[in-house]
Parts: sequence; structure tokens; C-alpha cells
Amino acid sequence: MDLDDTLAAAVGRAWTDTAPWEFITELTALGGRMGASEGEARAAEVVADAFEEIGLDRVRRQPFDAPEWRRGETTLRLTAPAERAFDAIALPYSPAGEASGELVDVGYGTPEEIAAVDVEGKITVASTTTPGDSRFIHRMEKFGTAAEAGAEAFVFVNHVPGQLPPTGSLTFGEEAAIPAVGVSKETGAWLTEYASEGGEADLSVEAETVPSESQNVLARTGPATDEAVLVLAHYDGHDIAEGALDNGCGVATLLAAARVLAAADLDIGVRFAAVGCEETGLLGSEHLAATTDLDGVKAVVNLDGAGRFRDLVAMTHTSESTARVARRVGERTRQPIEVREEPHPFSDQWPFVRRGTAALQLHSDSGERGRGWGHTHADTRDKVDDRCVREHGVLAALMVRELADEGTEVPVLDPYELEAAFREADFEPGMKAAGLWPEEWE
Repeated sequence: MDLDDTLAAAVGRAWTDTAPWEFITELTALGGRMGASEGEARAAEVVADAFEEIGLDRVRRQPFDAPEWRRGETTLRLTAPAERAFDAIALPYSPAGEASGELVDVGYGTPEEIAAVDVEGKITVASTTTPGDSRFIHRMEKFGTAAEAGAEAFVFVNHVPGQLPPTGSLTFGEEAAIPAVGVSKETGAWLTEYASEGGEADLSVEAETVPSESQNVLARTGPATDEAVLVLAHYDGHDIAEGALDNGCGVATLLAAARVLAAADLDIGVRFAAVGCEETGLLGSEHLAATTDLDGVKAVVNLDGAGRFRDLVAMTHTSESTARVARRVGERTRQPIEVREEPHPFSDQWPFVRRGTAALQLHSDSGERGRGWGHTHADTRDKVDDRCVREHGVLAALMVRELADEGTEVPVLDPYELEAAFREADFEPGMKAAGLWPEEWE
């Protein structure tokens, strides 16, 4: 690619930079950083210090009110045909409460599977994954569909082995309708077997949702132009793990990209936002979108999932302009970048995309469906390969630089085309079950 000497030197330094690993080490050493918790607030300080160290301009916090979900004790006991206790963890926004009833296996938890059996007054058991020939069905859709059908409680079974009960929010920022827990694949195998025998269980959840505060950490680089490219990544995680992959790698990738962009000669400014409370409802990005003049945002680049695995995936959310940028950078650098144009609402680009802002979400995956180690106790620093973080940071910086070029046109999204794309991708039932379908699309 055509890089001036200063930018080329910054790109070169990125390949051997130890800062991403040092940042991930400091971040994961904090332990859990659940949205609106003390751990998340400590993480915000770490991110702000990193922004200052890079030399970004106008480093500041943007506080906002947010609910804090607090985990208590969870118990799951089989009562028939035998008595047996199993390990389980409550899912964020599960209400406190008790449930008793027959176990019913709903397989992958697709709407069709839930509709095919009687779940009313029963404890539904569903897998974290979906079959390869099906559209991806998010946890919130599975839970919402089961609750709407009258389930007494919901059990989410990890499809990854290793005695790893999964976590993950049930709603976008409010207490859920029924108790819900995560259990390991191994526990799930027992529960589905007992369900086939008419097994029954008792479930108890202690939890509370209290008013609290979170914060986005903001900064910028380049000229102070009216229009800018916005680069964001969430820095919060769950309380059961270090959150190294989700999303320690993503925010570390943002910092790696910021180091390169701070040395670039940019036509328009670049704004950075490390956002809070993504895992508990995209609350930080929603607040940022609601308080930002989006006429001044040329495009939003979301680094949720970048830096985890070897090859980069560019999700363009129906924007032909951002798709062209991703393909162009991939071709010029001879780096494999898979472009996926279909939209989805389950990350921090959604509050912006919904309002018409063109987006680029840079992600990476293992090739398997599901989160792997993410959202479990095993999401720890030893899973990180910081070569991926450094490389994706450079690629992200080059894409942002292209977007910040005055010659790169990025039209706003057409609302009718966006709605049609979500319907074509069959997101309407799931988004309605999760309470995410925009009212204006009704």
C-alpha cells in the first residue's frame, strides 16, 4: 500500500510492539469487569491510561446511568427419578426466584423445536449452538421464545466440553421474566437424558439488579474536523472470567490501531470509544449513539471480536462502501479478510446502524459456531495470541485510514434496504423475541 515514511514506520513498529500483551495482562489481572461494577470502573482507568500513553487527544470519561446485575448463589437439583445436585450459574438479568417442574429438552432451542413440545410450566433445556444448516439463533431469542411459550425456567447448555457453564445476558438492560441458568455440556448430557425419562428438577437463583453507573472512555486523533470516523470496542466483560478473548483482544486491537493512526496524516479526524456495558445490553454504545451528532460520523468501526483468531472477518452490515474498503485493504496487503455483508443486532454497531450510520465490524472466529471459550471461566489470558492482536490492529488502522480519506464516499444506510436485509436474514422473529425489533419497522 502507499504509505508515507512516518506511517510505514508505525506499521513496522506494530509487528514487534509489546504494548498489546502488556495491556491485556493488566486488564485481565483485574478479574471480572461486569457492566456498571467496580471491576468495570477499574478497567476504564486502565483504558484511559493507555489512551494517554499513546498520546491521543481529549481523553475523557462519559458517564451514564446503568443497571448493575449482581450474582448470588444458584442451585440446581434433580428431584426425580433420582435426587442429584448439579453445578449451574445464573445468567445476567435472571430474576431471583425458585422454579420446580418437569425437564423438557428443546434441542438447539430453535423456535420450531420449542413450538413442537409443551414447555408451559416446565424447565426448558437448550443448547448454546445451532445446527450448521440453520441461521444463527442468539441466546436471547431462545430464552425469549421459551418464556413467551410459558416455560417456568430456562437452562442454557454449553456445547463446548470442559465442565464450563456459560453465561450471557438474557435481555438488553432489564430484568428478565423467568429464572435462567447456564450449565456445562457434561451436565446438559445428564439433564437431557433425565428429561427423556420424565425427570423433574428444582432451581433456585439469588440475584439482584440495582441502579449504578458505567462510563465510556473517549479520545481522538487527527484534525479537528466536523466529520470523523468513530472506532469503538467494548472493554467490559463478565464476572466469572478474565474476559481475555471477549473483549480484551478487541479493545487491545483498538489500542494497536490507535498507535498506528496517531502517526498517520489523516484527512478527517478519528474518534475512539472504549464502551461499557456491552455484555449487559449494548448500554454504552446506545448512550454514545444517543448523545452523538451522527451527521458528523462518517462510519463506525466496531472491534468486537478482532484479535482473537488468525484471520479477520469484516462484517459490513449492508454497507457497500465499507465492504469495498475491507476488500481493498485485504487485496493491497495480501491478507485474508472475509467480507460478510448481512447485518446483525448483537454488538455495538447496532445503535449506530439502526440510525443509518454505515458500519464495519471487525471480527475473527475459530471456524466453529458458538463462542468457544468466551462467556465461560476459561476465557483467560493464556488463550490469547497477541500476534493476531498486532496484525488486526494494523489492518484496522489501514481500513480506518481509507474511511478517513476525503475521496472515500460512505453514504448513510437506506432504512428500507436495511429493514429488508434484516427480514431476508430471518432476524425478525428472534429480534422480536428479544425485544429488539425497531418500532418503525412494524
